Amino acid sequence: MALSNEQIERYSRHLILKGVGVSGQKKLLAGKVLVIGAGGLGAPALMYLAAAGVGTIGIADADVVDRSNLQRQIIHSTPDIGKKKVDSARETIEALNPDVKVITYPDYVKADNILDLIKDYDFILDGTDNFPAKFLINDACVIAKKPFCHAGIIRFSGQLMTYVPGEGPCYRCIFKDMPPKDAVPTCKEAGVIGAVAGVIGSLQAMEAVKYLLGTGELLTGKLLTYDALVSKFNRITLPSHVSNCAVCGDHPTIPKPIDYEQPACDLRKGV
Repeated sequence: MALSNEQIERYSRHLILKGVGVSGQKKLLAGKVLVIGAGGLGAPALMYLAAAGVGTIGIADADVVDRSNLQRQIIHSTPDIGKKKVDSARETIEALNPDVKVITYPDYVKADNILDLIKDYDFILDGTDNFPAKFLINDACVIAKKPFCHAGIIRFSGQLMTYVPGEGPCYRCIFKDMPPKDAVPTCKEAGVIGAVAGVIGSLQAMEAVKYLLGTGELLTGKLLTYDALVSKFNRITLPSHVSNCAVCGDHPTIPKPIDYEQPACDLRKGV
């Protein structure tokens, strides 16, 4: 299908870009990305995915917009306080780019619904900030053979990595077990500078865009860390295979997603 005149104008900077062009833009328009968490990480990721013309974007979040969110969750604004985050995000995306179909999931993501949630998407972004959610998302994506990008932020730092089935370790390979409850503070407890969410969330969107385009080098087998106070990125090479991983190893012991805590994925605690 040919691009319309409006699309040619909207995506003109993509169309002249080597590695994208008309064929690449059509790939983006046909792409489907699910963002779990419409908070600090999800907000910039969603906006850049929508601006890029990713044709279908899913948003999963059970929270409502709070005034304290607005310091970093840039997809929401002051009039949205009290509104469901998925609705606020959908309205912002639709105003930004009417090409995008937005599907919202205003519920908790749990072991009994996550496989149905992710099944129709090409790529998943983890925008949550609690370990039960991150392990749940990882396990479900590995089991369903879905590529996804993990990210986390706290204080003045962040990290991200990408999992593609058969091409590198998963989140559980690197972070084998969840830390004891309350051993690691959340952003709500420790704080986070808003711009770090913008940096890391934008990098997550870039991973999804590269995957859909089939271009560039994804962060598979790599952990990218960012220290905002010294303006430094580090790219750490990860093991190519972890044979004893409980979900993707040689003899996996986790055949289906597990709710590690209740609620397993409390997105009201999103970054």
